[in-house]
Amino acid sequence: MQLEILSFLQDEETRKDYDYMLDHPEEYYSHYYHYYSRRLTPKVDVRIVILVSVCAISVFQFFSWWNSYNKAISYLATVPKYRIQATEIAKQQGLLKKAKEKGRNKKSKEEIRDEEENIIKNIIKSKIDIKGGYQKPQIRDLLLFQIILAPFHLCSYIAWYCRWIYNFNIKGKEYGEEERLYIIRKSMKMSKSQFDSLEDHQKETFLKRELWIKENYEIYKQEQEEELKKKLANDPRWKRYRRWMKNEGPGRLTFVDD
Repeated sequence: MQLEILSFLQDEETRKDYDYMLDHPEEYYSHYYHYYSRRLTPKVDVRIVILVSVCAISVFQFFSWWNSYNKAISYLATVPKYRIQATEIAKQQGLLKKAKEKGRNKKSKEEIRDEEENIIKNIIKSKIDIKGGYQKPQIRDLLLFQIILAPFHLCSYIAWYCRWIYNFNIKGKEYGEEERLYIIRKSMKMSKSQFDSLEDHQKETFLKRELWIKENYEIYKQEQEEELKKKLANDPRWKRYRRWMKNEGPGRLTFVDD
C-alpha cells in the first residue's frame, strides 16, 4: 500500500493535488471526487476518436449510397422502356441463351430467372448514367476523402473565382455555355447534383430562353408559379384540401375552465 502511494506521489500533478489536500483538509471529499474521476477517465487521444468517427461515417455513407443505387437499378429494370432495350442487347450478345444453358449442373427455373434478371440489371448499369441522389457512389464523395481533399478544393475554388472576376468582371468576356448554366443553377438555388439530374432538353430550354439574364429568369420564374397555381386549382385533392381548410380549419387548441 505504501509503495502504491509513493508511486502515485511521483506524478507531479498528483503531488500538487496531495499538497493542496493537506493544506485544505475541509475540501477532502471534493478533492477525493476530482482525483478518482480524473484517474478513471480513459486516456484516449482525441485525434484517434475523430479519425475513427470519420471512418465510420464514411463507411455508412458508402453502403447507404450503394443501397440507393441498387434500388434505382432495380426500379429501372421494371420500367418497360429500359427493360426492353436491355433485353434486346442481351439477346444480341447471346447472354440470355447462355443463362438458359444447363451445363453440368441442372438449373431450376428460378435460378434461370434470377440469372436473366441480373444480366438485365448489369446491362442497365453499363448503359445508363444515373445522376443525382441515386447515382453510383464515388469514393471521392465520402466524408473522409472530402476532408483530405478540402485544401485542394479550397485552392481550386479560389483560382476559379479569380479567373471568373478577371475574365467576366474586368475584361468583360461573354459567358460560355458552362458559365451560363452555372448562373442559372445559382438563380434556381439548386445543388450541382440536382441540376445535373435534369434532362438535357430542360437545360437546352434554359439556354434558349437566356435564363442567365436576371430579367429573363424573373419572367420564367413567374410563369412557373402561375402554371403551378393552375395545376393546383384543377387538382381535385387540392380543392378538397382548400374546402376543408375553409370550413373546418386545421383544428384549434382550447382551454376550458372546469
